[in-house]
Amino acid sequence: MKNRIVAVVGMCGAGKSEVVNIFEKNGYAKVYFGDVTFDEIKKRGLEVNWENEKKIREEFRASGDMGIYAKLNEPKISKLYNAGENVCVESMYSWSEYKYLKEKFGDDFFVVCVVSNLQVREARLANREIRPMTKQQIKDRDYSEIENIEKGGPIGRADLYIINNNSMEDLKKQTNEIIWYLDSID
Repeated sequence: MKNRIVAVVGMCGAGKSEVVNIFEKNGYAKVYFGDVTFDEIKKRGLEVNWENEKKIREEFRASGDMGIYAKLNEPKISKLYNAGENVCVESMYSWSEYKYLKEKFGDDFFVVCVVSNLQVREARLANREIRPMTKQQIKDRDYSEIENIEKGGPIGRADLYIINNNSMEDLKKQTNEIIWYLDSID
């Protein structure tokens, strides 16, 4: 079996982190694109919060290189991939990041999109322990990610989709079916 690189995409609150956790439990090494943002926040001595995350993300992308996160994380991905590991990428957002990684890894690169109804995402995000969000913050983040960082491209071009409006058991079942499918193809 060939090793794979799987990027898990979707809007905030859809369940991407849960899907990534399931991939990890199935032996995939995780590369979290957001670590670059958090490292920069800490480097500047800022508080880790939604506003500072947004500021740093948009500053990186304001460089004009919308593929910046893929390029900054590519050495980690390549190291794991070249060592024979399956890799799961969390928080790939932009179309440029998608194109960069697809060109780099070709047919061994897959995108899994997790989608949830807006009302489901709003309830999850309002009640999460770390960085809960108001409806207005969710709307602002959704609009910002769609309009400013090309988030729709990878979602629209995904290879596989998970509909996550139900139970954790259902999410696990769908994710494990995708893992089985990826393991079965050459």
